[in-house]
Amino acid sequence: MFDLDKWQEIFSTIEKNKLRTFLTGFSVAWGIFMLIILLGSGRGLENGVQNQFNSSASNSLWMWSDQTTLAYKGMKPGRRIQMENSDYDMIRNTIKGVEYISPRNYIWQNTTLSYKREFGNFDIRTVYPDYGIIEKVQVLEGRFVNNYDIEKFRKVVIISTVVKDALFKGEKPLDKFIIVSGIPFKVVGVFTDQDNSNGENNRVVYLPMSTAQRVFNGSNHVQLISLTTGTATVDQSKQMVDEIKSKMAAKYKFDPNDKRAVQIWNNVEEYAKVMKLFAGIRLFIWIIGIGTIIAGIVGVSNIMMIVVKERTKEIGIRKALGATPWGIISLVMQEAILITGFAGYIGLLLGIGLLELISKYMPPSDFFRNPDANFSIAISATILLIFAGALAGFVPARKAAAVKPVEALRDE
Repeated sequence: MFDLDKWQEIFSTIEKNKLRTFLTGFSVAWGIFMLIILLGSGRGLENGVQNQFNSSASNSLWMWSDQTTLAYKGMKPGRRIQMENSDYDMIRNTIKGVEYISPRNYIWQNTTLSYKREFGNFDIRTVYPDYGIIEKVQVLEGRFVNNYDIEKFRKVVIISTVVKDALFKGEKPLDKFIIVSGIPFKVVGVFTDQDNSNGENNRVVYLPMSTAQRVFNGSNHVQLISLTTGTATVDQSKQMVDEIKSKMAAKYKFDPNDKRAVQIWNNVEEYAKVMKLFAGIRLFIWIIGIGTIIAGIVGVSNIMMIVVKERTKEIGIRKALGATPWGIISLVMQEAILITGFAGYIGLLLGIGLLELISKYMPPSDFFRNPDANFSIAISATILLIFAGALAGFVPARKAAAVKPVEALRDE
């Protein structure tokens, strides 16, 4: 039941002790403010680093070949390993756990693209259909490379929005022909890529690999093979890497322990490492934040002890007039709850407001972007702090309430 007299007394006490109330509230508000800022900053770091993985599937493996560095069965080091189309078939058909897989080549000789009188130099990648899923290519118009393109060696091209703007100047690109390295290709799709490499992945066109190999060089060479591992764990992905290296070593006759002959970047393992790192960062943030909150609680407890000490005589008079111990305790607790609740709310608003300003005006980077705090966690922390503040007031208040009225009246 709402007791107006009690609340008037609480506000009167606060009014008489403005500095004490301010210092108590400031310690609480600062604790919540620092917790929100720490949580938001940690989230901003996590968003920035996770964004590095968003440009391609986090469960992917990327394989390329290089030179041998170890002698093997009488063969000297320094031999160059050149992957072929058959390696794609071997991995797809013999390695358990492969979900999507695609080889990828670059065309280096002539990267000029043209349409009518417009020209531009762009990256030319040749791929299989699964590459669009692995690279997280978002098709906005038309389609990506498909199996029919591969089987029939079709001269089709998928262009990025950057290429579209540069060559077509507002004209619809689908079903138009552009010149790619001197050869006409039909535009069948327009895409965008969530790119983290200074726009590199959006200055690209994709061609069917089978077509490019036949038209441009006539070889079956492959520069890179990418694949996804489905729901494989880190250990299972490592097992797939070892199995792939073993098969490649047997085929190309190099030492399986040669780390340079065939190299595989395991995105599954790297992503797991990053997640463990941020789990540690979150734990560290909570330790620091809780430490700050505890400091605020200690401040509340000390202030409440002073309040009770100053009001010992008053408590004795109240008990002599028939006040119950709980009535005395609740009076002190309500004051503590009012101060901690209001100050905690102010700290919460200031923390979230500062994070919003940082998120709005600080340009996102590769390592820090969109700092925010989990609002439910912030509210839970505020409620916890209010409860702790009330508990901090309860302990000295209960001790004072237990004093006999005669002893309380003698207190100086």
